[in-house]
Amino acid sequence: MRERIVALLASAKVMAFIKGTPAAPQCGFSRRFVEMLKKQGIQFGSFNVLSDAAIRDGLKKFSNWPTYPQLYINSELVGGLDVCTELADSGELKAMVPADYLVQ
Repeated sequence: MRERIVALLASAKVMAFIKGTPAAPQCGFSRRFVEMLKKQGIQFGSFNVLSDAAIRDGLKKFSNWPTYPQLYINSELVGGLDVCTELADSGELKAMVPADYLVQ
């Protein structure tokens, strides 16, 4: 399981684990999360945790973070909706994102 998670994290410098897809989030928290990232001009990869129970459960243990959505930058956990919203509001989130993942 760890290898699958590491491979998913390596697939994008900015990776969002959400319920549903960016085009069709399947919970309010994931919808707000995707909207916040788009408003910040942050491009991101995503994985629908509802599509794979093993990843959904394994990632919670891997990250020691019990809820979704989760955001990773350069394979490091940033946090969930509340943490990422606070970072976005303060301007810190954009500063953490690699320049090639910011919409110019």
